[in-house]
Amino acid sequence: MVKGSGGDVGLGLRRDMFPEVLNREYSTVQFWEVAPENWMTLGGKYEKQFREMTARYPFKLHGLSLSIGSPDPLDVEFIKGVKAFMNMHHIEQYSEHLSYCSGNGHMYDLMPIPFTEEAIAYVSGRVRQVQDILERPLILENVSYYAAPGQKLSEQEFTLAILEESDCELLLDVNNVYVNSINHGYDPIAFIQAMPTKRIAYGHIAGHYNEADDLIVDTHGSDVIDKVWALLEAAYQAHGIFPTLLERDFNIPPLNELIKEVEKIHDIQQRHQLLQGRRA
Repeated sequence: MVKGSGGDVGLGLRRDMFPEVLNREYSTVQFWEVAPENWMTLGGKYEKQFREMTARYPFKLHGLSLSIGSPDPLDVEFIKGVKAFMNMHHIEQYSEHLSYCSGNGHMYDLMPIPFTEEAIAYVSGRVRQVQDILERPLILENVSYYAAPGQKLSEQEFTLAILEESDCELLLDVNNVYVNSINHGYDPIAFIQAMPTKRIAYGHIAGHYNEADDLIVDTHGSDVIDKVWALLEAAYQAHGIFPTLLERDFNIPPLNELIKEVEKIHDIQQRHQLLQGRRA
């Protein structure tokens, strides 16, 4: 298996990538990420190919349906299934979204949790329950949001409180910080600097869609823009280099094009290492 380090760079794995990734070694990709919902119940050819991949590379799980902020009860059997899947494939990290996607049924979208003290207590209790079942830390991603119903706290205050009260880890999505900073008018660098370094498990970077000058939609459907690349550099300056994954969910170009953006993450990490070395 390819071994990793703090500066690892990753890429989301898609089924149609298998013919390429199984037949050659991508040294620029140190880890892959999948949604467990898309892989847990597969058998046959895809299960065999996935086992080949997890034997060769480290993997992380990035879930879609935990719905940590939902009014519905936690799906304990699903969480147990995730744990069994992690154990089967020797996967240690499972991340999810600080949001919810169900309430008397599945909403098929990530809904914003109210930024309130009551929500902090409620969500933190559910996070602790998930962690007890998994016997691992849950990693929560700061999400993009377009409305803040019942808001009494800032996104920053809410996120920090969840991390502290639940004792979970953070998936720092740099593009989501940028998107929210435009849509809600805050300083993205200040938000990133406020996050606790010790809780950052890894990061995401992605593209988005400009709906208007003051409205950006987080799509993961285009190339990463220069301002988001610069924000990733600012995150490394604030917290040191952490594992970082390129997300691309649709309008997916050929793998060799995606690898160019993966290499750009490497370039930024190496530049940061050189700067740190000169300051030492």
